[in-house]
Amino acid sequence: MQFYPQERVALFIDGSNLYATARALGFDIDYKRLLSLFAEQCSLVRAFYYTALIEDQEYSPIRPLVDWLDYNGYTMVTKPAKEFTDAAGRKKIKGNMDIELAIDVMEMSEHIEHIVLFSGDGDFRRLIEAVQRKGVKVTVVSTVRSQPSMIADELRRQADIFLDLIELKSEVGRKVSDNNRPTPPTPIQALDQQPADEDDYDDEYYDDDDDYDETDDRD
Repeated sequence: MQFYPQERVALFIDGSNLYATARALGFDIDYKRLLSLFAEQCSLVRAFYYTALIEDQEYSPIRPLVDWLDYNGYTMVTKPAKEFTDAAGRKKIKGNMDIELAIDVMEMSEHIEHIVLFSGDGDFRRLIEAVQRKGVKVTVVSTVRSQPSMIADELRRQADIFLDLIELKSEVGRKVSDNNRPTPPTPIQALDQQPADEDDYDDEYYDDDDDYDETDDRD
């Protein structure tokens, strides 16, 4: 990683996107080790984690993670996911955190020198361009090692540094939980971890609408 000890750095983690990226590479993220890794490399100012929550579920598999992160050094940014019915009468769930992440990046850009964005979402290209004009360096963490690639080409080109998540596996990775069986994801995560067909690749990974169709058969 290309960081300096006195460099003021903030992490911005698109939760569902990082989850999908790590799973595509065959491992889970150890968030304690992730935070320690960056704290050792630079002057880590803050680590933001963004996710939408489905509040009416009896048990949300992501809730223990959210609570743990909240107590262990991460700044949690959450909001309720919205349920709606589409024109075909199918129930869907929508949870988009792009605006929240973008606002925090712009606000923090006045106080830091280097932003690390954990996302492959091409919608963030203009955001990166805007903070670069302020003199802030941007590292994007995603992967091109999966099939399909999890990062939009325009986002990778715009970043000052592209860091493939697979390069961090030995330092922040852990085996998939529950005896190598995936932890049941939330509906939003379930959408993001599905491989996209070539024809709908852009919609699946980069519009980040995070729609989930309850009529689909998903593992």
